[in-house]
Amino acid sequence: MSYQLKKNFKMFTLNSNRELANEMAQLMGCELGKCSVKRFADGEIQISIEESVRGSDVFVVQSTSEPNNEHLMELLIMIDALKRASAGMINVVIPYYSYARQDRTARPREPITAKLIARLLEESGATRVLTMDFHSPQAQGFFDIPVDHLTGVPILSDYFEKKGLDDLVIVAPHNGGVVRARKLAGLLHVPIALIDRRRPEHDVSEIMHIIGNIEGKNAIIVDDLIDTARTITTGANALIENGAKAVYACCTHPVLSGQAISRIESSALKELVVTNTIALPEEKLISKITPLSVAPLLVEAIDRIHNEKAVSPLFE
Repeated sequence: MSYQLKKNFKMFTLNSNRELANEMAQLMGCELGKCSVKRFADGEIQISIEESVRGSDVFVVQSTSEPNNEHLMELLIMIDALKRASAGMINVVIPYYSYARQDRTARPREPITAKLIARLLEESGATRVLTMDFHSPQAQGFFDIPVDHLTGVPILSDYFEKKGLDDLVIVAPHNGGVVRARKLAGLLHVPIALIDRRRPEHDVSEIMHIIGNIEGKNAIIVDDLIDTARTITTGANALIENGAKAVYACCTHPVLSGQAISRIESSALKELVVTNTIALPEEKLISKITPLSVAPLLVEAIDRIHNEKAVSPLFE
């Protein structure tokens, strides 16, 4: 598919996910803008934009993945540099938006860091945000600039549809994941089930019981992100113990921190399907993990934003 790019279109990337940005540029038939990210001796970040951006419609591709704070500071400094260089529009493409789980005050005296990050992006000069699968969709309300919030569920559903598994059931790994599970189940025209659990403390999951018929079925657990993989692997083991034929899992954001990889390797999971919103190093690309690309979806959204066409068809 060819895209119509105006003369004032420019796309840049920083250090978090250059492979994804390069794929996006290739699909769009353009070259990435020239900029450099360097460090001073004390670790401070220095960014230099090496071409004119005056009046340009600029898109900056940067996930705020691990190391989160480094990548976030790179993005904020880049936005400020673009603003001071008189860029016309500064569209920030954040495939993975970190700190999104800190979206409410769950305990006394806790910050709402997701909103703080939104304010930092706005104050630095961003004019629009394009992102995927906030932990809570309501986080769009933290912004006073336009936010286009895409989802990876259709990409995941296409993969499983082509895989041709029979006797499918989609499983929500917790109460908060029911809406996402229902969306995937609707696309695949299969029933859903729920792992009802409680979390006695941070990063500790206790399975309570499974609601729905999973016996003899191929179960697919779906979540927005997988961090330590404790929830997803304990859920997979519980599904097998309760009669599931095989367990697959999928998510948009493969954070995979701490002991996540070893937990996945030793669990009952047959396959974990993820997207490339976060760049995975070689040591995390184990045989159980299947990565899918979000580049075509993001490129389609960028084309629609750049040419002032409706983005809403991509939400369906």
